[in-house]
Amino acid sequence: MSSKRCALVGGAILAVCLATPLSPAAADTAPQAAAPPTAPPAMIDALERDLGLSEAQVITRLANEERAAAAEASLTPALGGSYGGAWLNDDASKLMVATTDPAAAPTIEAKGAQPVVVQRSLAQLNGIVAQLDRAPRRATAGASLWYADVKTNTVSVQAPTVEAAEALVAAAGVDRSAVVVTATAERPTTFINIIGGAAYYIGSSRCSIGFSVTRGSTPGFVTAGHCGRAGSRTTNPTGTFQGSSFPGNDYAWVAAPGNTVTPYVRGSGGANVTVRGSTQASVGASICRSGSTTGWRCGTIQQHNATVRYAQGTVTGLTRTSACAEPGDSGGSFISGSQAQGTTSGGSGNCSIGGTTYHQPVNEALSAYGLTLTTG
Repeated sequence: MSSKRCALVGGAILAVCLATPLSPAAADTAPQAAAPPTAPPAMIDALERDLGLSEAQVITRLANEERAAAAEASLTPALGGSYGGAWLNDDASKLMVATTDPAAAPTIEAKGAQPVVVQRSLAQLNGIVAQLDRAPRRATAGASLWYADVKTNTVSVQAPTVEAAEALVAAAGVDRSAVVVTATAERPTTFINIIGGAAYYIGSSRCSIGFSVTRGSTPGFVTAGHCGRAGSRTTNPTGTFQGSSFPGNDYAWVAAPGNTVTPYVRGSGGANVTVRGSTQASVGASICRSGSTTGWRCGTIQQHNATVRYAQGTVTGLTRTSACAEPGDSGGSFISGSQAQGTTSGGSGNCSIGGTTYHQPVNEALSAYGLTLTTG
């Protein structure tokens, strides 16, 4: 088996690659045949349904994704300032790791990943995203979303029209050669619903619980910031919003004394999925979300660190996925394998015709409020 050292220049991967044999150590860490499944049957069933895979393909994919996440977590600090991001190929059989330093290729290959030499580091791409975030409100108001696209080593800016996207780029004063602008039909909206239903309520509004957490001895849960402000009361379970950030971010935590925290997310058919940690999954990894309107839905991770322009304002640092959601799903859980990923923020489309959904990474909320994720 061999890996390839590729170059990506100006957003295009060169067709000519230098093949190098994998060392035995690298072969051990590369994506390979799956171990016995650790995911619950409900998750496997949902991934079969939503990704169009067989059970064997789902099991293999989950095993590959787990190895890829560990490799990416190790390579990110090892590559330092040259790190350009990472992503899985379509079937999650190979982890691609970008670097601006060709000399770093052996380090990447030693982890069983495929190096891709790029022009810009992830820090540079995220710096461009940050510049766009700081653009005047009149410019951001015309756009739909923007994010660092590690696969093309560019920043994508999307708006209802190309002209609106170009206006944001110009207002932000970013390097135009590093940006790709496109027109999109996406109109992200927050998934809050002013009707009754299960999950928890803020007055007459309904949202979904994200993950069980504690702060000290106080039990509670994380959810979306747009669901309530600090001091807002909840019912079913009864609690109080202790902190909330929206727009800018979209996270909150609710203290719910007298309730019992559990390490579970409700999966397909009401079966529980156990949360065992919060390691961020790679771009291209499968992901499922749970919400009080549409239940258990799955897709793949498309980008990290996306900025979305809602009617209420701009939210930065979101993860973009192909899992669908609908109003009332806001605040609900996103999980990849057994690892908590984030809480539902908003999106476009619906679960009848397909859609795009964004989540707020859970680790940011845990850090902001000094929370401990409840795990099994």
